[in-house]
Amino acid sequence: MATKLKNPSKNLNPNWTQLHEKLKSNGSKNHFSKHSTKSNPDTPTSILGKRKERSNEESQASKLNPLIPISSDCSLTDVLAMDCEMVGVGLLGNKSALGRVTLVNKWGNVVYDEHVRPVEYVVNFRTEISGIRPRDMKKAINFNVVQKKVADMINGRILVGHALHNDLKALLLTHPKKDIRDSSQYAPFLQEGRSRSLKNLVAEFLSVDIQNGEHCPVEDARAAMLLYQKNRKQWERSVKDILRLKEKQKKRKPKKKVKETA
Repeated sequence: MATKLKNPSKNLNPNWTQLHEKLKSNGSKNHFSKHSTKSNPDTPTSILGKRKERSNEESQASKLNPLIPISSDCSLTDVLAMDCEMVGVGLLGNKSALGRVTLVNKWGNVVYDEHVRPVEYVVNFRTEISGIRPRDMKKAINFNVVQKKVADMINGRILVGHALHNDLKALLLTHPKKDIRDSSQYAPFLQEGRSRSLKNLVAEFLSVDIQNGEHCPVEDARAAMLLYQKNRKQWERSVKDILRLKEKQKKRKPKKKVKETA
């Protein structure tokens, strides 16, 4: 005769059976939660891991190229850097007009970047330097609109750049001298009293090679901003000294006597 297998639960006390079933169900729940935590990619642990990986990648990139921003803050800071690219207008295309303007904040993040439609017809896009092409004019904004926007953004702020007089001239704007930080005019950056190119300054002081071929106004504005930030304390001190000296000179000037009329 074949041996019949008996169900052992029939011989157990009912209380023991209930306890056994309860422990069994709790164990399966714990087992499921452990596995689900590991497999779910959206758990806090895995998200934190992704954030760490991303921050590590960004820090590595910024070490290789210091012009890459390490902050995602795109607010209008108290200091802005500007760079413009020009196109050729006029009969022979040898007259410069604004073709693109870029503003970055103190972190190097872009706060404004637009192609500009000049008032005059573009004869030469100067693509080999400006990077501007005819197709860019399709999305370009009228000069008057850009001019007003830039004026509003830089108003009351320190403006950083290289040879800013050219950019401001192209925009038909002025800016208070006390609020201009121009790397082409900063004394420690001069060579025998002469201005140096932005490319030259960035290579020496930031160990970065820029402007190989077409210029990128975002890169150039970031470069000017980083030059300023690295020398900010000394730069601001020199500006204060110059302003203080000018005030003293004003006080020393004798006041013109008003002629008394008979």
